[in-house]
Amino acid sequence: MAKNHDEDLKNLNIIGNGTSIIGNISSNGDIRIDGSLEGNLDTKAKFVLGATGSIKGEIVCSTSEVSGLIEGKIIVEDILVLKASAKIIGDIVTSKISIEPGAIFTGTCNMGGNIQEK
Repeated sequence: MAKNHDEDLKNLNIIGNGTSIIGNISSNGDIRIDGSLEGNLDTKAKFVLGATGSIKGEIVCSTSEVSGLIEGKIIVEDILVLKASAKIIGDIVTSKISIEPGAIFTGTCNMGGNIQEK
């Protein structure tokens, strides 16, 4: 059991509050950002943007939960969850979306269809 937990932690990437990255990130594992990223992010797994996190660039992921600021396009294969503190300035492409009251979104949203074509 502990072995599975250790393996899960190896696939979790965390960018903490106060950390800034300029450049692109690509990963097969889950990513959580509480700091800032100026660049594109591509992961085959889950992406979480914490309330203190911000991204300026394009995001491609399997599922996502957003509480912070995104300036750019986000493409989510399955479900995108916008928490009350989320702010997105840009376009959304996803199969499913959940938006809590208080979330701010300025841009276009395309749902359904083949995500790969977007």
